[in-house]
Amino acid sequence: MLSPSGSENSFVFLEGSPKPTPSPSYTKPDPLLDKIHPSLLPSYIPGSTRTYAHDWSRTGTGGEIKPNGRHFVDSYGRVCSLRGVNVSGCSKAPMNHDHGTFPGDHEVVTFVGRPFPLEEAPEHFARLRRWGLTFIRFLVTWEAVEHAGLGIYDKEYLTYVRKLLLLMPSFGLGAFVVVHQDVWSRYSGGSGAPAWTLEAVGFDLHALEESGAAWLLGVKGGGHVEAERGIWPCGYQKLAAATMATCFWAGDTFAPKLKIDMPGGQVKPVQQYLQDAFLDMYATVVQALDGLDGVIGFEVMNEPHRGYIELPSLYKFDYNTDLHLSHVPTAFESFMLGSGYPTLVASWTRSFPFPTRLTSRSVLNSASRKAWRSDGPTQGMCVWEMHGVWGWDNSKNEGVVLRENYFVKDPMTGRKVDWYTDFYYPFLKRWTDRARKAMSNDKMFFVEPIPNEFCPPSWTAEHQFPNMVFTPHWYDLNALFNKGFGDFTVNVQGLSRGMFPLKALYWGQQGARENYSLQIQSIVDHGYKVLERPILIGECGIPMDMNQKEAFESDNWKWQERMMDAMMTGLERSLVGFTLWNYNPDNNDIRGDDWNGENFSWFSRRRGLPRSLLDLDQSSFTLDNGGRILSSVVRPYAAKTAGIPTRFEYEMNTGTFIFEWRSPESKDNVVLTARETEIFVPSLITYGRKLVVSGLSAGDKYTYDETRQTLFVVPQDGSSGRMHKIVVSVYPPLSPQFEINTFWGDFGEAIISGLVVFVILFVIIKYYLYM
Repeated sequence: MLSPSGSENSFVFLEGSPKPTPSPSYTKPDPLLDKIHPSLLPSYIPGSTRTYAHDWSRTGTGGEIKPNGRHFVDSYGRVCSLRGVNVSGCSKAPMNHDHGTFPGDHEVVTFVGRPFPLEEAPEHFARLRRWGLTFIRFLVTWEAVEHAGLGIYDKEYLTYVRKLLLLMPSFGLGAFVVVHQDVWSRYSGGSGAPAWTLEAVGFDLHALEESGAAWLLGVKGGGHVEAERGIWPCGYQKLAAATMATCFWAGDTFAPKLKIDMPGGQVKPVQQYLQDAFLDMYATVVQALDGLDGVIGFEVMNEPHRGYIELPSLYKFDYNTDLHLSHVPTAFESFMLGSGYPTLVASWTRSFPFPTRLTSRSVLNSASRKAWRSDGPTQGMCVWEMHGVWGWDNSKNEGVVLRENYFVKDPMTGRKVDWYTDFYYPFLKRWTDRARKAMSNDKMFFVEPIPNEFCPPSWTAEHQFPNMVFTPHWYDLNALFNKGFGDFTVNVQGLSRGMFPLKALYWGQQGARENYSLQIQSIVDHGYKVLERPILIGECGIPMDMNQKEAFESDNWKWQERMMDAMMTGLERSLVGFTLWNYNPDNNDIRGDDWNGENFSWFSRRRGLPRSLLDLDQSSFTLDNGGRILSSVVRPYAAKTAGIPTRFEYEMNTGTFIFEWRSPESKDNVVLTARETEIFVPSLITYGRKLVVSGLSAGDKYTYDETRQTLFVVPQDGSSGRMHKIVVSVYPPLSPQFEINTFWGDFGEAIISGLVVFVILFVIIKYYLYM
């Protein structure tokens, strides 16, 4: 096998080869450029460099990956399709997390060893290289870095992370680092911020669950049984997470009276306190990882949320955008619950055709537990009562809303607020400014919208910044909510935006592919409409425990394979890069990913071989043990294209794919200094088979190296606008995994037969009626 080298040389020449000169069919590159690929030589033999398609190290890219218009390009100007995974879901919780004692001992947690111990890294990185999933969204959390208190950073953890990421380029891996959060913090039912952030605002960590301010069963090992399944996203609407998000983004606007005591007798407004602490932590992370070739960028935050900002009414949440499942207190009800008042709250259960319906009401917090600490900055009062949003009428013994639309307009000016323009964009500018000051070389900056929202039209040029990458997420919300997948799929994205219901229903595998393709393409199109920036789907995945976990018993993963294939097909048709959720070495069949009942990892250590039996070469099948549904996950893709990709279609049931691309034109603003396109073609589908390549023009050259899992293609003619197409298949073809069924294929014969019978009966009846 040809292994990547740590050398910064971008290629090697065959012995006796002259220095490269451009082929006559290519425009002469800018003389200021020092990166010229040897494939410009007319005599170049495909595959002569020592790299491979899915190698994102400096060796594989000629230096670096950078954004160029809508694309990522390497140092030769080739368009890069970045495909990889999130590493890892287990990074949300510390190594010494104890379900029984949570939330106690939060100052002494440790994340050293998350996502896996340093000595295990070669095994996991080699496995991801074999599967072609070499672009990593690497998770850290604010809690992991600063759990012991404000300004106290875990240097041991940061050193561990640096050592781990330092290994990536030797396996061809590149990464961007995301400071991950869900529902603000583990201590409010998700992951992310340290416990002291909630305490600083005045919350009592030990009272949040009983007072209804947070749902914590899912971070204490629950979420697997039907009564608890899928409840955790409702935490965004509950008092703790919604208050923290509101104070973080817009404390100056909506909570100006909330001041936090600082050392030396000083005080800080809550927004300044939280944002400064976050940015100081982030700068510390950037400094700790500075100079690492494997880190190409940073993402500000996972799935940001508005909190209460722009909430039209304190009496309800929007059913179409905010999940209603189990007990869902309104904002006003949450205020009363958190203040220790027993409150009647609606409870919602799953239903059809609507996802949930109101089925009962019950009194919560019957013990009158207060979520607010008496020694906190609010002196035990609800922060929203302190700001006159609501109050308690002692004469009537009931709560009263005083300012129903408080979070819609600036309380001081009366101007209507917009979360993106008033709070998110200004914060992103602060973040990029701080991060750039902490790094010696500029990196890419990854940002995303609120989950399930398209790119907002307000994200105009004045709110953008250099090296910006748009990283929205996509999931099949219907399949996630029901933890089920079959022949019937629904376009929830379309339904939530007014699509005619019958148009949102799909049947069969063909229908699922079309459904997912439409949804993903819509996200991409809306992004490109506003931003002329690269787009990468930061999260997308499928629940492995779907359909009542039947596959865990039968070991038949056909529905997981079909759902993953439909999603991957949609991503491929949209020509967009992605990082799958998620690769979790700690996953097992019982506890899944051990966070809020989730089970997304298609790798499970229980099925893997011990390290002593592994061969880390990327052609070794020993690395596949532990992987599930690999035929759907591990697929060919054009990793580095000497031109602009225009179409990619892969059929996993045969192993055939079609790839089309166009040589750059002046409008593309791409300076291409390479002719060679590198396509990842996994040995999983080629082993013991012949790779058949057709569609090339006369003079075009190619070679396939199974040890590097790379198809190298060098067209003869690279003139401006020239179209190229190849059809690649294996012989003998792969054995089909499933039928690509359609509605008419499944029911067409029955429908036609029924129509024939109806017509015959109609004719007979008519004949006898008119005789």
